[in-house]
Amino acid sequence: MEYVYAALMLHSLGKKVDEKSVTEIIAAAGGAPDAAKVKALVASLDGVDIAAAIKNAAMPVAAAPAAPAAAPAAGAKKEEKKEDEGKKEEEAAAGLASLFG
Repeated sequence: MEYVYAALMLHSLGKKVDEKSVTEIIAAAGGAPDAAKVKALVASLDGVDIAAAIKNAAMPVAAAPAAPAAAPAAGAKKEEKKEDEGKKEEEAAAGLASLFG
């Protein structure tokens, strides 16, 4: 995560997000930069408009989720559970049968 933070810091300062800069920020913060991670980050950000990505990520979340659909009757749930259990037992039996040819 610190690599992403380094890229965001460079972007906010108006600096170019490149391998050397990211490595320097990680080292300055007391970390041991991993060259592969730095290279992967810089490659994945190539051609990305970071400002637009931040703007899109910061969109507000809806205040309240939509009301859930009416719940099925309790009896229907019990029937579904029994059917699921029956299917699982059949699948397990079929799997065991395949072991013995």
